[in-house]
Amino acid sequence: MTDKESAIVALLRQNPYLTQQEMAETLGMSRPALANLISGLTRRGVIKGRAYVLAEENRVVVVGGANVDRKFHLKAPIQAGTSNPSNVTVSVGGVARNVAENLGRLGHPVSLLTVAGPDADWQRIEEASAGHIDLTHAAQLPGRTTGSYSAVLSPDGEMAVALADMEVYDHLTPEYIDAHRSALAGAALIAIDLNCPADTVRHVQRIALEERTPLAVVPVSSPKMDRMPDDLSGVAWFICNRDEAETYTGISIRDDASWREAVQVLLSKGAESVAVTSGSGGVMAGKRDAEISRFPAVPGVRVEDVTGAGDAFVSGVLHGHLAGRLFGESVRLGLANAAKTLGSPHTVRPELTEAQLESEMEELQ
Repeated sequence: MTDKESAIVALLRQNPYLTQQEMAETLGMSRPALANLISGLTRRGVIKGRAYVLAEENRVVVVGGANVDRKFHLKAPIQAGTSNPSNVTVSVGGVARNVAENLGRLGHPVSLLTVAGPDADWQRIEEASAGHIDLTHAAQLPGRTTGSYSAVLSPDGEMAVALADMEVYDHLTPEYIDAHRSALAGAALIAIDLNCPADTVRHVQRIALEERTPLAVVPVSSPKMDRMPDDLSGVAWFICNRDEAETYTGISIRDDASWREAVQVLLSKGAESVAVTSGSGGVMAGKRDAEISRFPAVPGVRVEDVTGAGDAFVSGVLHGHLAGRLFGESVRLGLANAAKTLGSPHTVRPELTEAQLESEMEELQ
């Protein structure tokens, strides 16, 4: 780039919504001369979108929850109506935040759009996430409490019961999204979880369609499936578990035939690619105008903690998509990441890297 082009880029890094007149005055040149330079930068792909947003390869924007997770590990099977001896661990979580950290550790630049309270829990999230996630657009709301998730785990690591305080996410509104629209422009992928209100999910879907940006939708629980749009146009990946698929499609998944039918219904609603997980039963996945296939789970996995395994699967799949991998390879990357996360005490594995995941996928095949 020339010195003048470099100066334009430097200005746009500070504020991508500057007008041409404002930039021309700042740089001491005529507006027509500036317009010619901007046209050249746009043709070369340095500038993208209707605002002057700088392209950044494989940038992902994730919208949704960032919580503090508290896990109570029971020393014996749970007994109702009495005190249960346990050990407690505290970590950061949230579906969107977990997916964002996984992708960040896999080498993708990631921005997280979320809301939280100005409290100690948010400080914990910020300290744990800042090394892998851009939190510039996260909003701290006075008088609100950061989201929290408390899980009681049986001695074998399975979840006995979980409690969630997610009221703060009612403030993940379309207006909040519009205030941070510059973060979405030029993204390689947008992912949204269903901690967001239904109108926000639809709003982000419209933005993704307008920008022609692939969108991934990730549910968080069966009760929140009512936040799903009926039309899945523009959804590049819809990834959910068996219970969530049953709730959304109305199909009772009893066998491979009904499982495959549920995937087909999701594809018929407009999604380009769909994966429906079923724990140790594996994954049924397919893409538009292609065969739907069952992918077996990794056998012989020692379960340390189930928390985060679903988010690890989503992240592995999306990493494969961003890396241009074949459909089946993307699903297998997700299965490998999920299997290794099941055997880890961490919600997001600290050892995770792109090279590590590639090696693990080869090892587990």
